[in-house]
Amino acid sequence: MTFSDVVEAIKIMSAEEKQEIQLLLKQYLREERREEISENFKSAQVEEKKGSLKFSANINELRQLIEE
Repeated sequence: MTFSDVVEAIKIMSAEEKQEIQLLLKQYLREERREEISENFKSAQVEEKKGSLKFSANINELRQLIEE
């Protein structure tokens, strides 16, 4: 099924079904974002254990770290 097929299928749904699709999509996006945050956290923990994380309270140093 292509994206266009999905869009066309949604077009012919009732308003109630469209609202349900909307709620499901929001839920799926939240779950994906939570998973992404979890993976980033796990990655940061590994970097911290390796000693490769860098911290600074100086805004100029932070900008430099971001650019690296």
